Amino acid sequence: MNDLQHLITSAWDDRSLLNRSEVIQAITLAVSHLDNGELRVAVQSGNEWKVNEWVKKAVILYFAISGMETTAAGPLEFNDKIPLKHDFSGLGIRVVPPAVARYGSYLAPGVVLMPSYVNIGAFVDSYTMVDTWATVGSCAQIGKSVHLSGGVGIGGVLEPVQAAPVIIEDDCFIGSRCIVVEGVRIGRAAVLGANVVITRSTRIIDVSGSSPREMKGFIPPRSVVIPGTYPKAFPAGEYQVPCALIIGHRKESTDLKTSLNDALRDYNIQV
Repeated sequence: MNDLQHLITSAWDDRSLLNRSEVIQAITLAVSHLDNGELRVAVQSGNEWKVNEWVKKAVILYFAISGMETTAAGPLEFNDKIPLKHDFSGLGIRVVPPAVARYGSYLAPGVVLMPSYVNIGAFVDSYTMVDTWATVGSCAQIGKSVHLSGGVGIGGVLEPVQAAPVIIEDDCFIGSRCIVVEGVRIGRAAVLGANVVITRSTRIIDVSGSSPREMKGFIPPRSVVIPGTYPKAFPAGEYQVPCALIIGHRKESTDLKTSLNDALRDYNIQV
């Protein structure tokens, strides 16, 4: 891995090296390791996540060394630089037509793809459901036993290379039509109700206690979140601006599946 990192970093700084066979081989091998889960764009260390910038560089350089190629799936035709994943049966993954996963994304055994899209560099861990018309963007990190409901948009990130990807930790439930982008991190077992939109600048307000507590870019573990608004003054007057409201938490004493049902029922969340 150190040799791969050195070759890829050198080629990133000097694009003339992309003509060398050892550099092309290093980039191709790095993307292959992403595809089989041996490499990840981001890795967890304790409560923090570390971005492997050189791996993101490999993904970007892979576009530079790849040529356009036409492929077909029945009557459907594609013309792209990145091939699609294959051998889903051998990988232990259920894929419902016309779901698409690009080569260089990792899907762990037990993953279910309804008609959806998973981009290069993404990591989707075991027993996660990517529901109909959900999108997992480039380099996004999705944990175990996550449910991405219909129409969910998980943003991708390639550049700048130091930027953190979106991270959805284990056991999360992301409700229909939610959008999570710009490197936002959703803590383990959190529940997002339908239509929650969270960007890096979105105000996240915990209203479950006696006084509000505000944060940005991170949903704490086991939080139950709904869309909300807050008043903001503009030159033309005061208007309501979207925010995300933490209205409660899943209980430690309850089984996760039961806890999810309780959360949705107790807080009257649409999913």
